[in-house]
Amino acid sequence: MAVYTEVSTQEARALLRQLKLGELTTLQGCARGIENTNYFVSTEQGGETFDYVLTLFERLTFAQLPFYLRLMKHLAEHGIPAPEPCADARGDLVFELKGKPAAVVTRLRGSSELIPTPAHCAAVGTLLAKMHLAGRDFELSQPHLRGLAWWNDTAAVLLPHLSQTQAALLQSELAYQNHTAASSSYAALPRGPIHADLFRDNVLFDSAPGQPELTGVFDFYFAGVDSWLFDLAVCLNDWCIDQGTGAHDAQRFQSLLRAYSAVRPLESAERALLSAMLRAAALRFWISRLWDYHLPRPASLLQAHDPAHFEHVLRERVMHPHVARLLEMPS
Repeated sequence: MAVYTEVSTQEARALLRQLKLGELTTLQGCARGIENTNYFVSTEQGGETFDYVLTLFERLTFAQLPFYLRLMKHLAEHGIPAPEPCADARGDLVFELKGKPAAVVTRLRGSSELIPTPAHCAAVGTLLAKMHLAGRDFELSQPHLRGLAWWNDTAAVLLPHLSQTQAALLQSELAYQNHTAASSSYAALPRGPIHADLFRDNVLFDSAPGQPELTGVFDFYFAGVDSWLFDLAVCLNDWCIDQGTGAHDAQRFQSLLRAYSAVRPLESAERALLSAMLRAAALRFWISRLWDYHLPRPASLLQAHDPAHFEHVLRERVMHPHVARLLEMPS
């Protein structure tokens, strides 16, 4: 999250009144993330306090947003602990604030676990599989906007900013991913709505001792229709690696993958392409972080991510292409 567009107390109060969410009591800008302007807001109504997240969308359009917000609502109605978008009297979920599309969603309880155990990873694997199955009957469709086409287009802009070795890695991996995407195995991958950004800081757990309780999943604004395997690879690349080197953590990897497969077993095409999708997921986030690093946007609160991290992850995936098979993938 970040703050690119300043919202005054009066402006936020007017929107919350329009949605009949009570009287604004607090408005606090959020520094995490880099895509949209986000505020934590609290209201008081009938003697009770309610917490929400107000988001102004800096890149997504009014036409694109119904997919994300309706998907969140659909998943919540199917038992997934996703934020609930707030509607006005007409049922609209997207509003205009400061000339930009905006939305208000419920704020979930819990906190992120940045040093996950195998138990946390298992909970995420179960959640992700249930999300994929719950999305099968979602009626809206929208492409994954940060997919292969975006990687190809963005790489051309980034190449002048990279070292010779970085440029060589980027070009060779793009060639590999374009070749993979043209294969019959890739065409056979099951698809549907994916989260596409299910990192550790987008999942919430109850901090009570004992078995961790997964209480929420949020930030669906990179979602789109793509292969479920890519979504799984995104998770494995963040939850199940050594953060210092990008190398596999076998115990967490197995825990997440087995939990996912217990709900939705992987198909043969998915097993064949897991290593390729681990590389694809690493490439996607290396490109986006290079883009934000070399071509930043001004923001009053911003915490940019280091692109070197996913360069390390990608190099690990390229150097050890058979690691996924060696980790005794569940049958």
